[in-house]
Amino acid sequence: MVGYVAHTIRHEPDGGVTYEAFCMAYGCGAESGPQDEQHAAQDWGLRHTGRTGHDLFRRVYTDHARVTRGADPSHHPNRLGTRREAGP
Repeated sequence: MVGYVAHTIRHEPDGGVTYEAFCMAYGCGAESGPQDEQHAAQDWGLRHTGRTGHDLFRRVYTDHARVTRGADPSHHPNRLGTRREAGP
């Protein structure tokens, strides 16, 4: 017999969010480095454009997530569940 254990994964506010911007101009490789505030990464991109004329950036937002055991009524358990063998 096979069963599923439902889990949910959600943003963990205590983990914070990190913002980064990367210049995509050929051969540049400049980056903002991890920033705690979105405006800091954006301001870096604006300054970089002002100095270099480069105008294309890849933005990355990283957060922390926590997985908890238990059903989330908005999701089907077979889609989010972890498969396990049911014991006797």
